[in-house]
Amino acid sequence: MQLGVIGLGRMGRIVANRTLEAGHDVVAFDLSAEATAAAAADGAEPADDVADLCDRLDGSGATDEGAKRIWLMVPAGDAVDATLADLEPHLTAADVVVDGGNSHFAASVRRAEATDAAYLDCGTSGGPASAEEGFSLMIGGPEWAYGELVPVFDAVATGPDGHDRMGESGAGHYVKMVHNGVEYALMQAYGEGFELLSEGRYDLDMESIARTWNNGAVIRSWLLELCEEAFREEGNDLGDVADHVAGGSTGTWTVEEALEREVPVPLIYQALAERFDSRNEGRFSRRLANRLRYGFGRHEVRRRSDGD
Repeated sequence: MQLGVIGLGRMGRIVANRTLEAGHDVVAFDLSAEATAAAAADGAEPADDVADLCDRLDGSGATDEGAKRIWLMVPAGDAVDATLADLEPHLTAADVVVDGGNSHFAASVRRAEATDAAYLDCGTSGGPASAEEGFSLMIGGPEWAYGELVPVFDAVATGPDGHDRMGESGAGHYVKMVHNGVEYALMQAYGEGFELLSEGRYDLDMESIARTWNNGAVIRSWLLELCEEAFREEGNDLGDVADHVAGGSTGTWTVEEALEREVPVPLIYQALAERFDSRNEGRFSRRLANRLRYGFGRHEVRRRSDGD
């Protein structure tokens, strides 16, 4: 199958590379010429712009002869709309566009209704740390369009069990939104537990505790493995990791949706509130959450020397 990939940052490069490694063809474009050249060095066919990318897509592997398959991995918001505007003159009803960013589900519904091509909203979990294992993909949109992209989803995800169609347009990004709310709460729970251990009545080795829990304990998880990594690399007291947890948009969306649907989510709400409050005072639990975001997403670690 041939896939066009637009947006070659950390996540877009992984999409392109995993697709190439599975034996598919990739046509790649990024506003950064250096990023496009790097993708070409990995085996992708480079494109000069969106129009050139569309011209280079011959529809190989598609059910409809000549139909285009395009994956967007650009920042959520205006960048998605701008890219779709550039694509629109080149799209037909037989084409499929995947939005792999963290778009709001309502925006995905709007885009699906306005775009001539079939639009798949694809919630993507795993971050750059999952380059080797593959992502977890939560996909919304037309069933036939999802079926067309299954070979690529198999390649980009951990395999057939790492992706599924969640439902109609918007469902993929909706599930990813709630996923991120759960992620906030889990990070907060681990942070509070390790804060109590750190401030408790025994002189404890945090890395040792995380390693022990990761081997058979009920609360073992990838996030707990990242706790172990954080203590190993930063030290028992997390060194100069600052109490400043960035992000918050998807958690805010989750809480807003819960309020609208009248579903209580006190743990997710409290985790979001702690994240916002981290811009004020210092706590060990939030310092660990700061470092965990680097573990799974390679987000920049705010350090105390950065002005704290």
